Order: sequence, then structure tokens, then C-alpha cells
Amino acid sequence: MERAHSDAVILVVDDDALININAVDMLEQLGHSALEAYSGPEALAILSSNQVVDLMITDYAMPGMNGVDLATAARQLRPGLPIVLATGYSELPSGTQTDLPRLSKPYQQADLAAQLQQLLDIPANAGSAAL
Repeated sequence: MERAHSDAVILVVDDDALININAVDMLEQLGHSALEAYSGPEALAILSSNQVVDLMITDYAMPGMNGVDLATAARQLRPGLPIVLATGYSELPSGTQTDLPRLSKPYQQADLAAQLQQLLDIPANAGSAAL
């Protein structure tokens, strides 16, 4: 279903509540709606529902299920879902295989907006927030 890209629904997955709160705040300032999940299984429950999700941003290092494992499971539920891996690691652990675009933590709103523009084909001036 085609939607106006400047009002995307973004699922933010991180086990750190402060990171989720900051990401949601940045997304809302950019004109998007945000959903929060604090674990891989919680994110998969949302993705298993009828909830609209246009893109998922997930932390890499989470207890129980890392972001790459979550992305693999999420793509089985929603094959075309754009997924961004947010990580504080400059290099992922040895043996980690992924082609996911990355946001380096800590990231700024401009970094987030650039990723969204690229993955959701959002015009550069859509949803600009004054900082």
C-alpha cells in the first residue's frame, strides 16, 4: 500500500528505554509515527499483527536476540520491510553476516533523516525539524 512517505510508521527496537525515547522523539519531530519495542520477540509480535510498519530500526546488541537475528526473522514475516541496524560497534562481531544499512550510535536526527530519505524515498525537505 502506497502512503505519503513523510508520515511513515517506524518500529524502533532497543532494550534501552532512553534510546527508544530519543529515537521516537526524533522521528516524531521529522513527521513520522513511531512504535516502540524493547526486545526482538516484542518487535516480532508487532510485525505479526496487522499494524502498519514502513521501516524498522533495531539495535544490534540486545539480550536474547540480536538485531541481525531479529532482521532475519522480521524479513520472513515482512519480506520487503526496510531495516536499519543501529549499533555502537564500529565492527560487528566476527562471523556476523549482514547487508543491513547501519546507523552508528549515538546518531543525530540528521543521520536518522538521511537513512529514512534513502530507504523510504522521502524528499530531502520533508519533515525537516528545527533543532
